[in-house]
Amino acid sequence: MHLHLSPEEQGLVRLRLDIAYDGGPFSGWGVQPQRRTVQGSLEAAFALILRRPARLTVAGRTDTGVHARGQVAHIDLTEGEWQALNRGQDPETVPSLAPQRRINGALERILGDLQGSIQVLRVRRAAEGFDARFSALWRRYSYRIADGCTVRDPLQRAHTLWFNDALDVTRMNAGAAPLLGLGDFKAFAKPREGSTTIRTLQQFKFTRQDDGVINLNIQADAFCHNMVRALVGASLRVGRSVESEAWMRQRQLAGLRDAKSVLASAHPLVFEQVAYPDDAQLRQRAELTRARRAPESSTLTPL
Repeated sequence: MHLHLSPEEQGLVRLRLDIAYDGGPFSGWGVQPQRRTVQGSLEAAFALILRRPARLTVAGRTDTGVHARGQVAHIDLTEGEWQALNRGQDPETVPSLAPQRRINGALERILGDLQGSIQVLRVRRAAEGFDARFSALWRRYSYRIADGCTVRDPLQRAHTLWFNDALDVTRMNAGAAPLLGLGDFKAFAKPREGSTTIRTLQQFKFTRQDDGVINLNIQADAFCHNMVRALVGASLRVGRSVESEAWMRQRQLAGLRDAKSVLASAHPLVFEQVAYPDDAQLRQRAELTRARRAPESSTLTPL
């Protein structure tokens, strides 16, 4: 028995949107009163086209100043609205850029002097059972750091952390590795009432690139609020030898948050990618994720 009616069961068409944005001018993804947000701007663009309020569901909510290359969201329209968005063409037989162009055109009107800071890269009818948030298998972020050993590129300053001290990448990776797998990340998160802090961390690796910049790739089934920035902040302490390589694991096991729990800056953080299962598994994945995210669950298994 399905706890959530599908769009098809409600007579609606679910669209998948692939989105990129420069998060610098925005107060994060989620709608906030009197603040400019990515979700708020996109929903205003849809309202302009549809002439009614619109609501988006996103794969991963990003904080103030965080960017995205591979964000995914969904929205439900009536069949008539979907046909109108395609300018009367049959989107099943005639590939059309009309929806993408119309949404980006409406965004230009909404964003004004921030035109181009949000782009809808692709619009398509979602497979049955698709949920941008709950069907996701994992999310991946990147983070760029130019430390004291690196020549700083001023053209990358808006997307790179300039860190004065030299960092030891080997130490940072030694501190990160024990956190991989299923664990409780409340020591590296801003808890939300009714939400679990249990996550499966699948990748957490720093690499010094040819230009000297340190790049982090971090991937998990899902991330808690502020989790990536908290993990980077802790890694910086290990990388400059203020803390031992075992320190981050010790804090995780203790569930410790204190004055040393410092968030790294948001501006170098980029939501890179979200992955989904095959179409036949989308609904099952969504139902499984909903069940395992339920606050009353006392034990959780890897997703």
